[in-house]
Amino acid sequence: MRRISDAGIGADCVSGPEVSKALSCGFAGANIVLAGVGKTDEEIVLALKAGISSINVESLEELSVIADLSGREKLNGNISLRINPGVEAHTHTYITTGTEANKFGLSIQELPEALEILQQATHLNLTGIHAHIGSQITRPEVFRELCKAMNELNEWFIAQGILPKHINLGGGLSVNYQEPNQEPIADFEAYFSLLRQETKLHPGQELWCELGRSITAQCGSLLTRVLYSKKREKKNFLIVDAGMTELIRPALYDAHHHIENLSRNAVAPEETYDVVGPICESSDYLGKEVALPHSVRNDILAVRTAGAYGEAMSSEYNLRKKAAVYFIE
Repeated sequence: MRRISDAGIGADCVSGPEVSKALSCGFAGANIVLAGVGKTDEEIVLALKAGISSINVESLEELSVIADLSGREKLNGNISLRINPGVEAHTHTYITTGTEANKFGLSIQELPEALEILQQATHLNLTGIHAHIGSQITRPEVFRELCKAMNELNEWFIAQGILPKHINLGGGLSVNYQEPNQEPIADFEAYFSLLRQETKLHPGQELWCELGRSITAQCGSLLTRVLYSKKREKKNFLIVDAGMTELIRPALYDAHHHIENLSRNAVAPEETYDVVGPICESSDYLGKEVALPHSVRNDILAVRTAGAYGEAMSSEYNLRKKAAVYFIE
């Protein structure tokens, strides 16, 4: 986080503890935003006291609560309205966030009422509009559609006499889980070129993006040791010492992670395995139908592209100890 802060990048937080962690790691309040549909009063007051750049509001009731808290505490605050633009991300249903079926954001129909609340809020300043439609988006046309929707919303606000200082398009830029060695860095050039071409900013406006996964995903791997192999008539298993407690994404999202055997020569004869963990759940797997060199007890496997959400989502289910974490230059 300190490396990211030193590079001039801000922090996109979704909880009070994340705001506190960002502040402790050197992020200035002016470089922090707070999103999330369930902000507690304590988290809102923390954000107001820290003077963060924007609290991204996700419901009318939340906006009223922030207005009341800012007035009661006599704290001025910047807010953005997170708007559900109705754009389908064409990604996994659990990481789609921008349609009417999702819990996130204000509907377009609620915007006039949101402005009425803001007119009565003496300590709040509307600084931007925000959308985030999902993660691991692989189709460029999705971002084009999002830009078009946000351009229309921007013009609507300007027609109301409000010039949003920033247009936040959220995140979603995909990374290559299938072939991480061939594409260790996301295609930022194509992404930003598309946004520059499709987004219609007015003088004084800034474009914000939440790059999250695309920065960190390829920076981390989960290393695990083979405990046992099990051969069945129709399936081979490698039982390893890591599982859904260390990397829940396969169980949660059916996510694919490339798996390598670091102990074997890649040209050795291949076999196909389900790589499974020790947790007492049938959903506990790291990869299915994985082609690997013939693998045996004590071989070390690397589960790639685990740098986004892997360690942060780990748990102590079954009273397992947390895995050690190493930062290597």
